[in-house]
Amino acid sequence: MHLRKTAAVLAMAAATGLGLAASAAPKSAAQFTADGKLVFPADYRTWVYLSTGLDMSYRDTAPGVNHAFDSVFVNREAYEGYTKTGTWPNGTVMVLEVRKGQSKGSINQAGVFQTDLLGAEVHVKDTARFKKDGWAFFPRRAGEEASKALPETSDCNVCHEQHGAVDTTFVQFYPTLMPKAQEMKTLAASYLAEEAAKAASGK
Repeated sequence: MHLRKTAAVLAMAAATGLGLAASAAPKSAAQFTADGKLVFPADYRTWVYLSTGLDMSYRDTAPGVNHAFDSVFVNREAYEGYTKTGTWPNGTVMVLEVRKGQSKGSINQAGVFQTDLLGAEVHVKDTARFKKDGWAFFPRRAGEEASKALPETSDCNVCHEQHGAVDTTFVQFYPTLMPKAQEMKTLAASYLAEEAAKAASGK
């Protein structure tokens, strides 16, 4: 009787432990609807901040009169994976947030500060879902909580494939991440060739 009771207690404890482990399992940063749309991660501002660009353009054009800040955030699990390997693990989610820049306001008399949200885009790595290179872009459209991925042939996809420093991402613009890629030798061959060509041309 005592042995049966002890076995029952142990079984109950094991079951409870499994239940707790299941409930404590971390939620993936990328959540999808049944039809494959990405649910925009509302808590991205609590993620790891990577960098901010001001008035960036990938085309040789004259600067506009309206300023814009591009800030990038990544889920912490992906960031921690990158700091160990110099590349992005499966499940990486990056959010590009675009905010209006304003030069005069409150007590500010010089320089530019961030104000209204102009738009956002999410870059997701899911090698099971996205077969070409494992990545997809999801623009956040006004009034929508979930969005479809851009086509694999979109300008975003092609540009990142051709110019991304690490795993189709623009690590070259994230100064705290480049040293790890250099240390681990994970810089893309296309990026290294592009930089070598620029150095040779003196541009």
